[in-house]
Parts: sequence; C-alpha cells; structure tokens
Amino acid sequence: MAVNRIMLNETSYHGAGAIAEIATEVKARGFEKAFVASDPDLVKFGVTAKVTDILDEAQIPYEIYSDIKPNPTIENVRHGVEAFKASGADHIIAIGGGSSMDTAKAIGIIITNPEFADVRSLEGVAPTKNPCTPILAVPTTAGTAAEVTINYVITDVERKRKFVCVDPHDMPVVAFVDPEMMGTMPVGLTAATGMDALTHAIEGYTTKAAWTMTDMFHLEAIKLVATYLRKAVQEAKDKTPGEGREGMALAEYIAGMGFSNVGLGIAHSMAHTLGAVYDTPHGVACAMALPLVMAYNADCSGEKYREIARAMGVEGVDEMSQDEYRAAAIDAVAKLGEDVGIPKKVEALKEKDLDFLAESAHADACAPGNPKDASVDDLKELFRKLM
Repeated sequence: MAVNRIMLNETSYHGAGAIAEIATEVKARGFEKAFVASDPDLVKFGVTAKVTDILDEAQIPYEIYSDIKPNPTIENVRHGVEAFKASGADHIIAIGGGSSMDTAKAIGIIITNPEFADVRSLEGVAPTKNPCTPILAVPTTAGTAAEVTINYVITDVERKRKFVCVDPHDMPVVAFVDPEMMGTMPVGLTAATGMDALTHAIEGYTTKAAWTMTDMFHLEAIKLVATYLRKAVQEAKDKTPGEGREGMALAEYIAGMGFSNVGLGIAHSMAHTLGAVYDTPHGVACAMALPLVMAYNADCSGEKYREIARAMGVEGVDEMSQDEYRAAAIDAVAKLGEDVGIPKKVEALKEKDLDFLAESAHADACAPGNPKDASVDDLKELFRKLM
C-alpha cells in the first residue's frame, strides 16, 4: 500500500464571529506585531477593519500591507518582502481571497528562506528548509481554500504565465473561516469562487493520488456546493447573508482539506493559463473548463462519476448505466455553472493563441495529477471548445 500524507492547519475556527479568536491566538503564541496583508478593495470597503478593530481592542500593534493585485505578481511579492522587513513584524495576518493569502505565503517563505528571493525559484516543489513566518489566514471568499492548502500561485508578467508553488512550509498555522467576513462578495465573485471550490472537489476526487481519506472530504464538499451555491448567489443578489454563505464557507474549506494533499488536474492547468494570458478570473476559468475536462476524463473515471452525480443531487443514479451516470454528472456540473451565471466561452480566445495555451497548460504543476495523461494536442482541442 502506498504511503499517503495528510497536512492540515494546526488550528482552525469556523462559524460566524470566528475572527474574534484572532486576538486570543496572537497572544497565546506570544506574537508581538502583525503584518496585515490585505487587498486595497477590502481596506477601502472596511472589511480589513473588522480584523484590525480586534487588534486595536487587544492592543496588538500591526502594519497594513495592501500592494496586492488580483493575480499576485513577482513584483508584489518582492515589495511585500521589503515591507515586511521594514515593519518589524513577527507574524502575518492574511485577509482576503487567494490573492492576499498567496502573496502572504510567498512573503513568509522568502523571509525565512532568503535564498529564494528571486521568487521564480519557488515554482513547483521548492526545496525550502524552514517553515514560513507564521501566517494567520482569514478568507473573505468561499473558493480558493488557500487558508488550508500548501499551494500558492504567482503570476510571471514578463513570461505571461502563472506558476504553482507546492510547499508544506507555507501552510497557515491558524485559519479563521468566518462567513461574516465573506459578506461583501459581489454576485459574480460568489459564483466564480464557488465554482472554484467545486472544481477543487471534483478534480481532487478524480486525481491519480485520490484515496479514502481525501474522497471523504471531496464528496462532502461536492454535496455542500450543490446544496448551497445557488442560495449563496441569491443571497449576494439580495444582500442578505444566510445559510447559503455559511454552507459555502464550509464547502470551500473541506475541499481544500482534500485537494491540497492529493493535487488537481487539467481543468486547473487550463484555468491558470487562461488567467495568465487573458486575466480570466480563476473561478470563471475553472467553471468553464470543468465540464469539458470531465467529459475528456470520463472513460478512465471508473464508478466515480456515479458518486459525483449522487453528491450533485441527481436522483436514480443506481439504476443508470455507466454512460448515463457519467453524462448525468457532467450535466449537473454544467447546469450549476449556468444557473449561477458562468459564461461558456472565453471571448478573447483566438486560434493563434492555442499553441501557447496548450503548451503552458501542459507544463503546469497541476497537469500530472489528471487521471488521464493529456497531450499538448488534447489540451489544444479542449481550449478550442472554449472559443
């Protein structure tokens, strides 16, 4: 039997009001000054203040760093490293979506492993020696699960590509998954991040390294997304938080507990490439690629699509033939994307870009995990279907 490794946060808090525990954790760990990494919009709309108010009340000094782009770049990370050194902080509080947390992870790793200061050398499984500066992570979107994963993604603007870094040393020590911090997500972001969580769960469930323990997380996450994403999108429209948002806060974290440990597949490789070339929002790119990739992988998925269909709420799966339940699983995923307003095509995609897109996706760190080895030509055909 293969040896399987599971890595999760040391501690995580869940539920409305979970952020109140930040002060408790900072003090219990003997930390002195926080480097608060959060994106400019969250600072502007007062979301970051929900956490800094807690720090103020507990008399914990901090400095805010908000030079963070939606797809964090090598430059953002380098600036962040300089700002952290100048701040005199001893821990990082990352508030935001994947962008804030990914930036924080890269900063934290370089602070304790300065030989990787060029940032590019962190790509793939980098041989870092030391755990990163302690990170307390507060997600404000229900999708990336960066607060419980060992992955982060940085954009190389010069080379028009995103690179994935996989490093057990970057895991946040504490996660605060508080649905009240996700209240300012607009409709489009609620839908996109929710579909990102579904892509994590389905790719993690079908990846080559999947096993009993991660299957348990992934199937539950699929079920939660199928139950709560439409509600969460409606709540975002009505600006009335409720069980949809709470369900999605749980779903994205549970999916992260799984995929961080077993990897993903080519829907993510395609999404990283679309994000780097056209700036397509990550969750939207995942949602568009997922049904196509599921159809491509179907013939080597065994009985897994029956369980995906069941988790998606499809009835009568046990009476279906293999072809029927595979089609039902793909249809249920496509229908959810449609219901929450995900487009089906990438408007900017041109025939002349296909070779570059396919080669980039083929070289992506998520590609080897796909249940079926996809060639550059296979990927080119999949991208063509998005035109």
